[in-house]
Amino acid sequence: MHLRLRYLILPVLLAGWATPALADPCEGKLPAPGTQFSGVVRYVGDGDSLCVGPAGQPARWIEIRLADFYAPELNAPGGRDAKRALETLTRGRNLVCRAGRRSYDRVVARCTLGGVALGDRMRAAGIGEGGRGRR
Repeated sequence: MHLRLRYLILPVLLAGWATPALADPCEGKLPAPGTQFSGVVRYVGDGDSLCVGPAGQPARWIEIRLADFYAPELNAPGGRDAKRALETLTRGRNLVCRAGRRSYDRVVARCTLGGVALGDRMRAAGIGEGGRGRR
């Protein structure tokens, strides 16, 4: 009986422990609309959100929602592929962005990588759009 109880409780405890790891680490102050800013991509949350900033300083990482690409939600078909593509394209690379409006705790921004819009790069990589904000 004791062994059976352990097998029932252990997955619940592990699932609870894993939850904080899913929270994004971006804590930086958001730039005002129209402000140009740049930074190295430190974290990718999904197929259309990421953080840029200095290494080892999450308190200065700016959370961005891409203004020109609407990825499927992570749990929707294509969502995980979109996240992997954004990671492959951007992780550790410098983006130049122009801040737009705020959306929750992030800034909606148009970002370029090597002078090419990130949304155009995602579409060129064959990543389909389909998120809630799709136009």
